[in-house]
Amino acid sequence: MLTLNQLSDKVTEYFNAEQFTGNPQQLFDPIAYTLAQGGKRIRPLLLLAANDLFGGDIEQARYAAIGIETFHNFTLLHDDLMDKSPVRRGKPTVYVKWDQNTAILSGDAMNILAFQYFLKTPHRNLHEILQTFQQTSMEICQGQQYDMNFEKRDDVTIPEYMEMIRLKTAVLLGGALKIGALYAEAAPSDTDAIYNFGINIGLAFQLRDDLLDAYGTLETFGKQPGTDIKDNKKTILFLKALQKGSPAQRQQLNALFATTPDDPTQKIKQVLDIYAQLDIRKEVETSIAELHNNAMKNLDSIARPESDKQPLQQIANKLLNRLI
Repeated sequence: MLTLNQLSDKVTEYFNAEQFTGNPQQLFDPIAYTLAQGGKRIRPLLLLAANDLFGGDIEQARYAAIGIETFHNFTLLHDDLMDKSPVRRGKPTVYVKWDQNTAILSGDAMNILAFQYFLKTPHRNLHEILQTFQQTSMEICQGQQYDMNFEKRDDVTIPEYMEMIRLKTAVLLGGALKIGALYAEAAPSDTDAIYNFGINIGLAFQLRDDLLDAYGTLETFGKQPGTDIKDNKKTILFLKALQKGSPAQRQQLNALFATTPDDPTQKIKQVLDIYAQLDIRKEVETSIAELHNNAMKNLDSIARPESDKQPLQQIANKLLNRLI
């Protein structure tokens, strides 16, 4: 069994060995630019960790790991364009550095590249692996559409929000883990358990992301904090504040989230003041801890030595304890 550091080194090794180049240069330069930034590379790490947990040959899963991260970064190119996010991982986003059309087309090319990577290695479970990847890809699109729909609605509920982030964020973590398990030919009950482990840590990851957007810094978060408030996104913080707040606080929040000032500084401050009055940060931290506990129960149900589960436990803990 490999340690978390060894698995992380494998991910780095695999990406360093790839050349994301081609012609025309204007199509491939943004791809190389995006993938060279690295980021956390959680998804390929999860894929390899699951494969190793179930006794697989991680070299067989090498190209799937590259494919899952290439796909993830494709979604970020389009997300940044739709959300008008100027910074990603502390650097200009592709549509800012190049232009909108380039972000669309280079993103489309990354989506195609992702599937090409999956086809590089023959495997007896390849049909189920590709089915899992295809289903995950479609669900992410569904989640993104729900996210956009919610921007125009005033009646979004917390269960609706949790389903949206399950689709938009959590299924890719669950899918990566399931794909890694499928390459190792794990039992169906184990692939289900590892998938559900990924769903729960994915939900916790997104709630942590919501907190970081409100309370993080550009240095710790990699993008401008307060963006969700500026863009009137109905995150878990906003929804919990509506649920917990007084009529006056709810009225003030709804009024603030109906504005788009050129300078959002005061708006962000006012919203954060309401969150502080209602202790929303603590509420969300409690939800994150509950999801993390559920994930650990999923992992505990897998009949493998506890020492073999350490890399996945460590990843889950790192996601839970990201700094604000």
